[in-house]
Amino acid sequence: MEILQAIWPLLLMFAIFYFLLIRPQQKRQKAVQQMQSELKKGDKIITIGGMHGLVDAIDEGKVVVKSTDGSKLTFDRAAIREVRND
Repeated sequence: MEILQAIWPLLLMFAIFYFLLIRPQQKRQKAVQQMQSELKKGDKIITIGGMHGLVDAIDEGKVVVKSTDGSKLTFDRAAIREVRND
């Protein structure tokens, strides 16, 4: 009985930790992965470094981004932070 009373606060803390920290992070990670897998040519994007550009070509793990001055740069898919098709 005393063991159960000692473990109960730990279980409660773990449950709170899970619902406040772990679960929201997993949801964000899943949304980012979905966004990166749905990239298509012509999408306006922002990289994790803050570069704005247009998706010019897509390979399995790489994306060619065309910048406003016409230069083309190759990034990993994971470097795409946001798609902005306003």
